[in-house]
Order: sequence, then structure tokens, then C-alpha cells
Amino acid sequence: MANTFSQIYLQFVFAVKGRQNLIEKKNKEELHKYITALVQNRNAKMLAIHCMPDHTHIFVGFKPSVLISDFIKEIKVESNEFINSKKWIKGRFSWQEGYGVFSYSHSHIDRVVKYVLNQEAHHYKKPFRQEYLELLKRFEIPFEEKYLFDFLD
Repeated sequence: MANTFSQIYLQFVFAVKGRQNLIEKKNKEELHKYITALVQNRNAKMLAIHCMPDHTHIFVGFKPSVLISDFIKEIKVESNEFINSKKWIKGRFSWQEGYGVFSYSHSHIDRVVKYVLNQEAHHYKKPFRQEYLELLKRFEIPFEEKYLFDFLD
């Protein structure tokens, strides 16, 4: 769109179906590269990505011409297909329904990039459920427990 200027920074969080630990360390770099290409193909800029065994964080510079729901749906569907084509797991891989999306200002970019890239160390201190609930509360996003990810406690 001509004469449209924006600064939109979004962190997406989505989980493996059933919160199973299916993303192996040996496959993370290839998955990161693949998801980064998917993001770039949708005219967004990957700022940070980190796939944990049971969930993924991506932090992107976003364009207002793209629908958030379409963007993340396409990322999840195509990365499902990629993982399944690689046969990294027995059976069928898929992401759990739903996602979290959180917006940040330009002044927060460095902090959020470090947060996303430092997920492994972060999760030594705090489980995913606690992290996700804290994000929802910090951003004052109303939610009902029954609609949250299936968490393994």
C-alpha cells in the first residue's frame, strides 16, 4: 500500500499438539530456517525464533496488510507439512489449535529478541504454563482456563 507506514512488532507463541516434546534439538536449526522463510514469504521480518521441544516463539516485524489469523495459520500448516515430510517423528506431527500473539513497541525489540533466543535458560526457571499465563496477565488479555493450551504439568 502506498503511503502506509507502520511499526508493528508481534510475538507469536504456539504449542505442539498435546504438548508433546516432539521438536528435537538436532532439528531445531532446520526448522528455524524453514519457519523464517515462511515468515519472509509473507512480507514479514523475522526478528527472533526459538523452538522448544513442546512450543515455539517467533518475534516478527509485521505489515498491516496481512491478517494476523491468516499469517499464523499458514505458518503452522506449512511447518506441519514440512515436519511431516521430514519424518522427524513416528506418526503425524501437528501444532495445537490456537496461539498467543503479543504486541511490542520499537523500544522493546532488543529485550524481546533476547527473551525469545534465551528460551532454554528461561525454561530451567519457569515452565511453559507459568510463562504463558504471565504473558496473558501482563498484557491484560482476558482468558478462560478451558480455552488455554493443553498443558502438561
